[in-house]
Amino acid sequence: MVDVNTMILFKNRKEAVRRLIKELPDQVFSKENTIILGVSEGGVYFASHLAKELNVPMNILLTEPIYSLINPKLTIAMVGETEEVVIHKALVDAFSIPKDYIYNEAQSKYSNEISSYIRKYRHGEGLKKLEDKYVILADECVETGLTMMTAVKTVISLGAKNIFIAVPVLDNVVYESLVTICDNIFCPHKIDDYISMEYYYEEIEPFSFEEILEIMKNNEKIK
Repeated sequence: MVDVNTMILFKNRKEAVRRLIKELPDQVFSKENTIILGVSEGGVYFASHLAKELNVPMNILLTEPIYSLINPKLTIAMVGETEEVVIHKALVDAFSIPKDYIYNEAQSKYSNEISSYIRKYRHGEGLKKLEDKYVILADECVETGLTMMTAVKTVISLGAKNIFIAVPVLDNVVYESLVTICDNIFCPHKIDDYISMEYYYEEIEPFSFEEILEIMKNNEKIK
C-alpha cells in the first residue's frame, strides 16, 4: 500500500506559489512585455501572486471540458475562448466518438459557458492581442495536459511572441509533451506516475468563483 503522506509536496497553495516563484527568472520579464494568465480557477490564484512578484499584469484564460458520450466524467477534449479545440485522440479513437459531436459540443460550451464567464470576469471583453508579449500560463497542477495545450493554442492564435508555463507540479510524460510546444516550463516538481492534485497538497480547498471575482476586481484597480 502506498503511503499517501510521502506524496505531499506542499502544505497549501501559498507554499506552492512560493516554491514556484523561485523557479522564475525575474530579470527576463517586465511590465511592458509580459502578461500572466491563469488557466483554471486555482490557476488564477497562482497568476495573481506571480504577477505581484514580477510586477506584471495578469488575467484569466477560459477553457471548458468536453465530456465523453459514454462516460460523462471523462474529458475527451477542451475548447478555449478563441474557440480553439484540443482533442484527446487516444480516447476519442478508443471510444469511436464522432468528431461532429466534439465540435458541436465545443460550440455549445463556448456559447453557453465561456461567453458567460467572459461577461462575468471581464465585462464581456475578450483577451487582447498578444503580439510581442511574453505569456506565462499559470496553474496549480497539470494532469493530462489538455487544458494547458488549449491555453497554448489560444495564445498562439492571439499572436504571443513567447510562451512559458508555470506550475508547481506535473507529470514527466506531460512535461515532455508540453515542452515541445512552449519556450520553457518553470516547475519545481516534475514527477513520475502522477496521480491527482489532492495527493500533493496537504490542504487544497476548491477555489470559488467569488475568490476569482475578487482577484479580477483587484486586477482592474491596478491596471
